[in-house]
Amino acid sequence: MGSKIIADALQFLKILRTLQDEGRDSCFYEDHIQILKVNGAKPLHYIYNGDRPVFICEKIAVLSGDEAPDVPDPDDEEMDESHSGDEMSQEARIEPGPQPLTLSKARQLLSWYTMSQNTAVPPAGSTPLLTPPAVNLAPLLPLWVRCDMADAAATAWLAAEPVCTGNKVSGVKLYSVTCKGSTVDKGTFITLDELKQEHKKRHHQSSVVSRGSAQYSLFGSTVVENTTIQSQSSVTADFRWNNVESILEAPPLSSMATLNIRVSSGDMRSPMFQMFKELEFLQILADGLRTGETEWMEPLDGRSAVDLTREYLDEVQNTVKSLQDQTAKEVETEKVKVDSAVEASIFTNLMERGDLDFVEQLWVRMRKSVTSYQDVRDCLKLVIQALQYGDIKPWIHRDSSSSLSKLILQSYHHQMDLVSLSGLTPVHMLLEMGLDKMRKDYINYLIGNTSTQNSESYFLNTEVDLQEQVIRLRKLHHLLEIMVTCSSFLGLPYDRLFLLTQSCLQYYKTCSYDEDHEFKLPIKPALISHFYQKEPAVSWSVEVSSGHGPREVKTSWQLSDKPLVNHVTVNRDSEEVTVNRDSEEVAYFTTMTCCSLVNFSV
Repeated sequence: MGSKIIADALQFLKILRTLQDEGRDSCFYEDHIQILKVNGAKPLHYIYNGDRPVFICEKIAVLSGDEAPDVPDPDDEEMDESHSGDEMSQEARIEPGPQPLTLSKARQLLSWYTMSQNTAVPPAGSTPLLTPPAVNLAPLLPLWVRCDMADAAATAWLAAEPVCTGNKVSGVKLYSVTCKGSTVDKGTFITLDELKQEHKKRHHQSSVVSRGSAQYSLFGSTVVENTTIQSQSSVTADFRWNNVESILEAPPLSSMATLNIRVSSGDMRSPMFQMFKELEFLQILADGLRTGETEWMEPLDGRSAVDLTREYLDEVQNTVKSLQDQTAKEVETEKVKVDSAVEASIFTNLMERGDLDFVEQLWVRMRKSVTSYQDVRDCLKLVIQALQYGDIKPWIHRDSSSSLSKLILQSYHHQMDLVSLSGLTPVHMLLEMGLDKMRKDYINYLIGNTSTQNSESYFLNTEVDLQEQVIRLRKLHHLLEIMVTCSSFLGLPYDRLFLLTQSCLQYYKTCSYDEDHEFKLPIKPALISHFYQKEPAVSWSVEVSSGHGPREVKTSWQLSDKPLVNHVTVNRDSEEVTVNRDSEEVAYFTTMTCCSLVNFSV
């Protein structure tokens, strides 16, 4: 019997060692077990603090029967061709999402894992050690096994992690994670003294250390009259502190705090929404150049594009004021309705730039009214003709780079190049006009508030092709969405905004556009205390520990507004949810993680 157990442990070790050393991400074991090699933070939902890869063991569940289906070999020429793909997929349909194993199976896998790491255990039928001293293999990655919570303690995970002394495995840490359904009754929560006693019973330590952590939502989805208004943007604050005094205590001002910022463009609550719509039109033009087909937006102005352009040319032609007067003239800008709770002065420089030149004002009119290639062509034809005949001598910015701006400069000397407004040339010219205008809008805000022009040279580069220029402009827009959210809704001071701006600029100089990326910003709790001290935490946890280094052992207890387990449905009492809505009390799920240290004999 003992020989078979050791043989099974060796076989399991071989599977794990192959998965770890050969760079694979997953493999199958026995009939219905899948082993994954992943970063532990995501699947373990912050139950496990390690940021290293781990093995995850789970069941491959099928709808019919307990056995995993046989997967036919595609190279097998004898496979029945009449067995259609639809029939095969019906038979082998796999349930979505990860599936747990029974507690007894999880314990068996962990016993094999632990035995395989103990060099004092001999292989079956022989006397040498399981891992000969001459073979210096790296320790196995930690193993976490999903459990079905069918036992009285509702065990959701079992795990084992090697403990090393030097380069030798000297023991393992065994983890047990149990979960309970949501409740608003704080009287059922464990006390801090009870948690410390639970830890001391396992580890017989007289001195323990407590650490707290919590997360609060500062900005994101909101609830209005029991209706959740979803938002893809979120700003959360993570806190960590020592010497916890009570369960669910608010983080002290001495905590270490970090903002996690993820902002999606297009939120109608954002002061940047109108600029997002302008950028959206710019992207439509860029897509039209790339594909040859343009899906024009509904016009924002009831008048035709040609009438608006002709009216604007007449206005410019009839202007007899000096260049200085024309510069000081109030220009047309896009007015943005801002919620009364937001201080408009924070982003006035961004929304209402007062130095729009001729080309930029033409862009404003055309983007509101053009609905076809013909509209764009006819508008630009009117402008070019007015330049050729000397009817207008408009003012433009010196650093303008669009084709129309270059024609205007040439018109000053009566030496204009011939421009053929055929094919996609008019759209190309309009796109250049929009890029020029919006770049200045964004940089005007950044230089005036949180940055310097030198740091934006990457985004100002007009030598790259138009498609790349649009991508970089989208990055700038996303950066400003983040800045405006943090300044207007959170009221962050200049030094924090400057640091965040530099972080975003550096990220987007080397990384692709990504609205799902979460930017991190260290912050003093005092700056955001009014957001979290009277609000319930999204999650709250306390950790009691003893020992040092790799032999440190912990017992943790966590509260969260969502279950930390995704492979078993954790009960949520409907009555408590109703109480939560009426009294604004949060119904918390509880998760407890216990750790035991097993030493191997020398």
